[in-house]
Amino acid sequence: MADLLELIGQTGSISGAARGMGMSYRRAWALVQAVNATFRKPLVECKTGGARGGGAALTKEGVAVLKAYRDAEQAALKAVRPYVRRIRARMRSR
Repeated sequence: MADLLELIGQTGSISGAARGMGMSYRRAWALVQAVNATFRKPLVECKTGGARGGGAALTKEGVAVLKAYRDAEQAALKAVRPYVRRIRARMRSR
């Protein structure tokens, strides 16, 4: 989900983010709806199409949640690194 949010922020659209992830627009839309329903405030704001076209953007809450997730992800990777090294040291090939 974090990758989808990140791509929505970069592309400004759900369809562009879906293409970037190799998933259907329908699946991406369903994920956005689900994540918006999960949080107190929506993470993605959608604008309907028209002459200028539609689009989507991360809300301030979406940016904050994505940053918190990426920070947690980095902390977890840093914490597990020594254990992975110990396991790899016991493998036959690397």
